[in-house]
This record gives sequence, structure tokens and C-alpha cells, in this order.
Amino acid sequence: MGKPLEGIKIIDFTHVQAGPACTQMLAWFGADVIKVERPGSGDVTRSQLRHVADADALYFTMLNSNKRSLTLNTKTPQGKEVLTKLIKESDVLVENFGPGALDRMGFGWEHIHELNPGMIVASVKGFSEGHHYEDLKVYENVAQCAGGAASTTGFWDGPPTVSGAALGDSNTGMHLAIGILTALVQRSQTGQGQKVAVSMQDAVLNLCRVKLRDQQRLEAVGYLEEYPQYPHGEFTDVVPRGGNAGGGGQPGWVLKCKGWQSDPNAYIYFTVQGHAWDPICDAIGKPEWKTDPAYTTAQARQDKIFDIFATIEEWLADKTKYEAVDILRKYDIPCSPVLSMKELAEDESLRKSGSIVEVPHPKLGKYLTVGSPIKFSGLQIDIKPSPLLGEHTDEVLAGLGYSDAEIAEMHEAKAV
Repeated sequence: MGKPLEGIKIIDFTHVQAGPACTQMLAWFGADVIKVERPGSGDVTRSQLRHVADADALYFTMLNSNKRSLTLNTKTPQGKEVLTKLIKESDVLVENFGPGALDRMGFGWEHIHELNPGMIVASVKGFSEGHHYEDLKVYENVAQCAGGAASTTGFWDGPPTVSGAALGDSNTGMHLAIGILTALVQRSQTGQGQKVAVSMQDAVLNLCRVKLRDQQRLEAVGYLEEYPQYPHGEFTDVVPRGGNAGGGGQPGWVLKCKGWQSDPNAYIYFTVQGHAWDPICDAIGKPEWKTDPAYTTAQARQDKIFDIFATIEEWLADKTKYEAVDILRKYDIPCSPVLSMKELAEDESLRKSGSIVEVPHPKLGKYLTVGSPIKFSGLQIDIKPSPLLGEHTDEVLAGLGYSDAEIAEMHEAKAV
């Protein structure tokens, strides 16, 4: 079987994380992604947080696998000519420049559409077009704050907290990939390309829909019964931070296990799900709770939920997080060890499934990266190393019909 996106050519004008995460996924699925970079420097993440001198940083390598790198100076006439040819032969252009950058380059939407009516121009933005903050520069944590995630994360007696997960960057890239694929399907029906855009604020907000749900419930009744603040605390008119509470109505908390005094990740997440209450009671040695009216319903348990968690922690005190989960899984109780990045990197199951992949690199040797989180029965995802800066410049130019002499001339003129 060939790759499903084979034959799709993508001009990748993205940098840092959101855009590259999008185009990397499309490259995994078979698209020919040509990463267009500034000669001499390239994507800023090639050198950002570098740990091996004169080698691309992991920040770059983990977001740009399976791509080809073309260095191009679009300020030169020859560079503009190359980009014009590339646009005419490509299907998608992806960018995450600031507002108006493509227009200033001479390649605004109208000109691109004239050159190639089937071209899809996909953009990552900080805020949606027309938003009163659309001129603001946005990074990961800015997006988490603007999209509602930070205000609802953390503990009620502390400040808003950002997540370690890339809710603003990689999440936006995944949303944009969905938009690009949708536009490609529509083009197959109409023959016409279109603009596709995802703002980082919108992408974060899309993952915070349960909090928007809670805002409306709070305004309607004045409290949120599944939050730790209920029934003993007070609610204001905004959704509060809920610590480690679950967001779906099932009380849950991070609980200490054996070794927590020295290991910052010796914890499990434990969920007190309604249908699992009887097995929970059996697992932790509290069979009397199964028939006690003070415990038999979620509503009855809520006012003493932290006492319940404290009892479970007593049961966990002599068990490692792995031992605890191995016991609890037999009772079908929703739980998980809190896994560190080191534990994930060394997880054999993740290696076997391709969720974590070891990739060879000419200067780094080998490095670990994430593989495709999407698994297919009829598609094998092969993760290839990220390209060196300008590694495929001559190859791409030759594919556009330039002769060896013309390519040499462009190098001499510093157009590539």
C-alpha cells in the first residue's frame, strides 16, 4: 500500500512548533513536505535549547521529521521565481507568520490563488481574523491563558497555572491538519482551493469546552457539585480552579503511594466512578461502605470525598504506584500511575506501538521522538530523521526544472 497523501506537495513556511507539528503529521502520512527556510539560519528551533554543539536541537528534530529542507531567500528575484514555480506545482502552503507577512513578501492570497486556483493556504494565527487582539504575538502559554485553560487549572488557593502539554502549539497544529485534509477533500469535489486558518486561542478553547459547560451550569444554579469546593466552599460567578478533580462528573484525585517522600511522581490518579464503587470498597478493604447510606451514592459521598481519598491513601501507603495499579485494574477501577517523562521514554509498550521512536541522525547520533498517535490497520508510519538545513535544496530545484548551472548561479547569488 502507498501512503494516503502521496502526490500531495506541501510548501511548509512554518517555524517553531504549531505549524511544524501540523506539517510533520501530514509528512508522516505521505505528503511531500518542503520546509522553506532562511539560508544560513533556518527555523529558529534548530539552535534553540541545543545540547550538542553544531547539531540541530531536539526542539527542531522532533517537529520536522520526514520533511525536505529548501533554503530560499524570497527577497531576491530568483528566490521569488523559485517560490512562484513551487506554488504552481504544489497543493498546500502552510504558514504561521505574523499578520500580513505573505502580502509583504508579494505572495498574498489573491496572487497565490491566481497562480494556482487549487492551492490551499493554511495559517496558524494567535487570534482569529478580526479579533481585537489579532495583532498580539502569541506563544504557547499566552494561548493557554487566552483560551481559558490557565484560569481553570491549578489549585483554588494559587494562581492560574499553565499545562505542560502543548495545548497552544501542537494542539493548534493538529486542528490545522484536520482543516487542511478537509479542504483537500472539498477541492476534489470543486477543484478550488481556499484559505484555512486556526487560531491558537480557538484551539485551546476547543479543548476547554467542559469548562464552558461548567460556566453555564454555574450561572444557572450557583455551584458545581463535582468540584472540591462543594459543598463546604463558596463559589463566585466564574468557574474555579479545581485542583486534580475530574472534569466529567467522576470525582478523582492524585494520591500518594509508597516512596512519595523522595520520588515526586510516586502517585496514582484514582477515580471514584459510580459504577465502580462496590469494587473500590472491596479493593481497599471497606466492604461496609457498599451498604452504608452515607456512602452508597455519589451525592452522599461528595461532602466526605477527601476523607475517602485519605482512606485510599492509607491503603496505598505500602504499595508502589505500579503495584497499586496492578491490583486496582483487576477490579476495573479507572486509575493510572503518574508517569514521568523518563518512564515514558523507557516504556517498552510505547516503543512497540510506535508511539515513541528512536531515530538516527547524522549529527546527533540517535534521538527519541514521538511517533504517530494515530494508528492504522493498513498504514505503517515510518519516522525518518529531520532534514539538515538546505539538505534538499538542489534536489527540489532540479525537480522544478532548473539546470545544474542555474542552481549554481542561485547559490552564488545567495538566493538559496
